[in-house]
Amino acid sequence: MSFQPAIPVSGIAGLNFIERTRASQQEVFNNSPIMNREIEHFRENVSKATTAEELVKDQVTFKVALGAFGLEEEIGKKFFLQKILEEGTEDQDALANRLVDPRYKAFSEAFGYGNVFGPSVGQSDFASRMIQEYQTRQFEVAVGATNEAIRLALNFKREVGVYFQNGKSEDAGWFEAMGNQPVRAVLEKGLGLPTAVGSLDIDRQLELFKEKTSAFFGDSSLDAFSDPENVEHLLRVFLARDQIDNGPTSSTPGMAALTLLNN
Repeated sequence: MSFQPAIPVSGIAGLNFIERTRASQQEVFNNSPIMNREIEHFRENVSKATTAEELVKDQVTFKVALGAFGLEEEIGKKFFLQKILEEGTEDQDALANRLVDPRYKAFSEAFGYGNVFGPSVGQSDFASRMIQEYQTRQFEVAVGATNEAIRLALNFKREVGVYFQNGKSEDAGWFEAMGNQPVRAVLEKGLGLPTAVGSLDIDRQLELFKEKTSAFFGDSSLDAFSDPENVEHLLRVFLARDQIDNGPTSSTPGMAALTLLNN
């Protein structure tokens, strides 16, 4: 995008700054020439994509559709994504339901091509809803071009509620959170788990995530993140650890606090 969000500092101070100024920065970002062209194309053409194949063939419409779910990097996997869309989500054996990352299911469910009521693209508010999601996530992508950790923190604050409010069992919510790579990245680093934990048996991974969450908040369930103070605490630690991983100094914001936490 032609507009790059301003982030004058890193760490928790950078996150606080971007949140304070987001409304004005998002507005400028949304009105950038490239964004306007993509949005207008999507608004004019998405209702014409009455099949998954038609959606996948329209490069710009497909890009916005994927970006609305944080899947823009998957745009080259057209056959795979078309299959996800065509199978829908109502059949337990549908491909979207068998994938670890819940974003695919959300994508397929929203467009509805393989479900009983058919595609949603003709609904009066469909284009506007997708555009809003796309703009939100693309702003975060632009933030990530300057500071990936702050992008991950913004994404985590927006998405973590999906997992503790999904009406499923506690373990099902955990498995979905663990399957969403941006959310998982924050949980791993914030809770102090090594990335190598991903090579363990999935049930052992779940145990470790629960143990660390309980140690932090006295509650091993994802409901711990229904408390905004807990979310803020996790993000402070996550951002401080990220700064350390990327070359800290004694003046790194959060360094002293993290040192005490690790003692």
